[in-house]
Amino acid sequence: MTLGKEKISFLHLPTPMHRLDRISADLGVEFYLKRDDLTDFGTGGNKLRKLEYFLKDALDQGATMLLTVGGAQTNHGRLTAAVAAKYGLRSAIVAVDPYPGEVSANLLLDGIMDCHVYLVQKLAGQSESELLDEAVQKITEEWEDKGEKVYFIPMGGSNELGALGYYDCAVETAAQTKELGLKDPQLITTVGSMGTYIGLAAGIANEHLPLHLTGIGVLPYRDIRASVKKYYDRLRAVYELPALEEGDFDVTSDYDYGAYNNPVEDVRRAIYYMGRMEGIILDPCYTGKTFNGILKMLEEGRLRPGSTIIMLHTGGMPGIYTKHHRLLMEEELMDHIHVI
Repeated sequence: MTLGKEKISFLHLPTPMHRLDRISADLGVEFYLKRDDLTDFGTGGNKLRKLEYFLKDALDQGATMLLTVGGAQTNHGRLTAAVAAKYGLRSAIVAVDPYPGEVSANLLLDGIMDCHVYLVQKLAGQSESELLDEAVQKITEEWEDKGEKVYFIPMGGSNELGALGYYDCAVETAAQTKELGLKDPQLITTVGSMGTYIGLAAGIANEHLPLHLTGIGVLPYRDIRASVKKYYDRLRAVYELPALEEGDFDVTSDYDYGAYNNPVEDVRRAIYYMGRMEGIILDPCYTGKTFNGILKMLEEGRLRPGSTIIMLHTGGMPGIYTKHHRLLMEEELMDHIHVI
């Protein structure tokens, strides 16, 4: 139980925290990876911690189906489908996105887990948020007419309830750093829909944990710090949390490259570097951008030599196989294929 809310604990925790020896030596820092990509079900990822809370709430309400929203290749949607399958529920995803021309990556995994994906086509001048709301209402009514009780989960599982999954993770991570004897650790995470970052920030503030939290944005925000503050204040309205000001949040949008899930050569180089140094796979939308941001911050002196860095690996590996990323990587890596 966290802050008065209950969850169904289906994960094997804590997730490991690995020191990356070769990268540590090469970069001149103590580099650790918190392996939330190794969580159970649906190939793993950070959203499962949030889904422990959503599942409890859904079952308490008598739900028979989980419905969520995101992009066509949503990792959160894939993991929602996995949890639904595990607990005998139906699942569906609604996305305002064009058909990508193939059933691959997360779309393929969604189908394997019997999740229905609705791709809503947007016309010029239409509001994406309004179109999404209308589609969610329509799909909910269709399934409830068939006898299902639908439980809605917001994009990324990022609301006041979902954030509690990463409140728990902050406590877990602090205990691991103490056990390992790490000094002044800096925990760095992706900032997308913000629930992971906000949950960590809430846990660190409320539990007085010895972690410095940094967030690296992977999509453009008009004002990322103001957006984070607004989300945190929503949590404060529900739970008794310490007051934080905008300046208390260490977040940056300097490494988003101007778009969400866009192909970026620097990010692919960071992915190859991690793979070739440590045999660990990052994805081009979230963890690859975050790791690239860490490399840039080290180059720019924004992270100190000799410091202890813990990067949260949030999963997302199926993103490697999305068409617009995969074709570029295939071209760049063709010289590694030898027909003899």
